[in-house]
Amino acid sequence: MSPGGDIGKVLVAGIGNVFLGDDGFGVETVHALSGRRLPAQVEVLDIGVRGVHLAYQVLDGYDTLVLVDATARGGDPGTLYVIEHDQGAADGVPSAPMDGHRMTPDAVLALLGTLCAGTGGQPPRRTVVVGCEPVCVEERIGLSPAVSDAVPRAVQLIEELLRPDATADPAPEAQADGAAAREALVDDAAH
Repeated sequence: MSPGGDIGKVLVAGIGNVFLGDDGFGVETVHALSGRRLPAQVEVLDIGVRGVHLAYQVLDGYDTLVLVDATARGGDPGTLYVIEHDQGAADGVPSAPMDGHRMTPDAVLALLGTLCAGTGGQPPRRTVVVGCEPVCVEERIGLSPAVSDAVPRAVQLIEELLRPDATADPAPEAQADGAAAREALVDDAAH
């Protein structure tokens, strides 16, 4: 994930609740990604709603963390986003109350920062969120057609991000939910 270099040890984590419709996007995407041929140093994990588990898993030492999740940003349903997490900007953000079954990527990263400080561990050098604009995140099983159609595109996008020659800077700086982030709108096609 650095130009011309080795991608290092990578964790691709699918997060979300499969009982809340499109919130299951991350889980469905990593299930599809699991069947693909990936570099040996890439681990793919279905985290689901176990955000605390994810924070502890990352303590095992990864160079790159790719979080895959439903991400409401106001685009057309099925739009994919790549959001580069800026660890420095998140350092001063107070952590939200911890609920092991409702932890957002921001809450997981805040917990990770606390755990690293307490254990002397190091967070990943790079954290990227691959998100998809949901249609519905209410109680129901199964993805909406627009989000389901985005899963194969997300798999391809993640594979591209995992290439050693992938660029580390997908887009200009943007503000995202009060925290600095680099964001790239990947697909803005209506479905």
